[in-house]
Amino acid sequence: MNRLIISLLLLTSFISIAQKTTNTGYPITPVPFTSVQVTDAFWGQRIKASRETTIPLAFMKCEETGRYENFIMAAHPSENNKVEGFTFDDTDVYKTIEGASYSMQTYPNKKLSKYIDSLITIIGKAQEPDGYLYTFRTMNPEHTHEWAGSKRWEKEEDLSHELYNLGHMVEGAIAHYQATGKRNFIDIAIKFADCAVREVGDKQSKTMVVPGHQITEMALAKLSVVSGDKKYLDFAKLLLDERGHTHIKSEYSQSHKPVLEQEEAAGHAVRASYMYSGMADVAALTGDEDYIHAIDKIWDNIVSKKLYITGGIGATGHGESFGKNYELPNMSAYCETCAAIGNVYLNYRLFLLHGNSKYYDVLERTLYNGLISGVSLDGGSFFYPNPLESIGQHQRQAWFGCACCPSNISRFIPSVPGYIYAVDESDVYVNLFMSNESDLEVKGKSLKLKQTTNYPWSGNININLAPKGKQKFTLKVRVPGWLQNSVVPSNLYSYTDKKSLNFSVKVNGKTVSSTINKGYFDINKTWKKGDKVEINFEMEPRTVKAHPAVEADRGKVSIERGPIVYCAEWYQIMILIFSV
Repeated sequence: MNRLIISLLLLTSFISIAQKTTNTGYPITPVPFTSVQVTDAFWGQRIKASRETTIPLAFMKCEETGRYENFIMAAHPSENNKVEGFTFDDTDVYKTIEGASYSMQTYPNKKLSKYIDSLITIIGKAQEPDGYLYTFRTMNPEHTHEWAGSKRWEKEEDLSHELYNLGHMVEGAIAHYQATGKRNFIDIAIKFADCAVREVGDKQSKTMVVPGHQITEMALAKLSVVSGDKKYLDFAKLLLDERGHTHIKSEYSQSHKPVLEQEEAAGHAVRASYMYSGMADVAALTGDEDYIHAIDKIWDNIVSKKLYITGGIGATGHGESFGKNYELPNMSAYCETCAAIGNVYLNYRLFLLHGNSKYYDVLERTLYNGLISGVSLDGGSFFYPNPLESIGQHQRQAWFGCACCPSNISRFIPSVPGYIYAVDESDVYVNLFMSNESDLEVKGKSLKLKQTTNYPWSGNININLAPKGKQKFTLKVRVPGWLQNSVVPSNLYSYTDKKSLNFSVKVNGKTVSSTINKGYFDINKTWKKGDKVEINFEMEPRTVKAHPAVEADRGKVSIERGPIVYCAEWYQIMILIFSV
């Protein structure tokens, strides 16, 4: 009886904490995407394609390519089990569950929920009694994957991806728990996380390794918030603090030096952006100013020397890595779709830390150009790299042997509504422009917003406000950098024309003025139901040149309008002249 009471108390506590989805430790509070219903023509179509095509396709491909079978074999270990594929293939299942869970929070689907429960049952049966869950070791303990090593964590800093698998499992399990209230997946993830905390560390009885591929840091920071257990945050910070001090010291995996000594973005771009995002999460939750200063320096290096005009990152396919400063080739540009997603994660977190719109300028550029280029309009085919120049050698595919990008797209697109708004005490930030209906909280009071726009094709945005009673707060409307003659927050790119674009803001039909504070047009007043804000951003085609140090772009310009960078296509026509 006592055990039952304790279990019920723990469950109640867990649910209470999990429902506080905005308790992130950041000075600025995110507005969860579950509070925002997108009705936008541009993004609504992409979210629908993700729901109806991308997510079902990802589940189908996971089944066809043996990813489910790996879990089934792990539940029945045998010397006859054939160990094939990549050691991170398990994560494609976790990521797709995460994306489906995001989708179900706004579009409930009983059939999909039942299907996911069946997958979770398969996953759970593959878990070892002490919580360890890594199919590439468990399915055939005598003949593990060549990247796995002879014992747990032995090759974690190289290619085993054990902690990377844990990170994506935790992310997927939290999303599933928040969507359904069911504990079947989160319990599996917590058991694996507890196993890692017990076995990995700087004590004599443990193995001190850091992730070869980062994401665990972000995931465990989130698990700490959702569960209320600080040990996961402590573990995330330990994994960051020990980087540069363990066995493998490699720029490729950002372990070449301690994180606080790193000032330049280097190595594998996805690993890097995930690590920098994890540093931001840990900094927010611990108040570690040194972490903040470190990622600020790295961010400045990216936007001033290593960012493509599309917002893509990762200049070279060799190691899927950042290049040297100003090394931004076009034909061989890698710009992996996963790296673009990582770039969004990083800039979003830096906005939450600093409240400056310059991070959203980079985020928006990446979102509209370097990220959604990675998936077709119908949601059924994908780019892995997103080069800026091609002679026809690049085509989207329905899946890849290394399928991190399709499964990452399946989890990212349904979460886009969560990037539109944020709240800081009595400030409401409007960061992205897309038609939606939302329900926010400002100082504990409900505020309904309805945004209508044809952005990015038009710069006209209308926002209708419906607070509960009268509410005094500042509506902070982001004035995009492209409207302020700033291509990116550095001198890496600049406009070559002499145009000067204007904007106007009206409240209830009357033009209002305001100083721009950190990139935001502030409207401070006591709002009431029926108030309307009308915004007009002037949009014209602009020409852009790169810094002269970018050798690949010398003598070239790009064309953009609003947040969209245009792509030019042409056919080479051969004219044959015959003489008679």
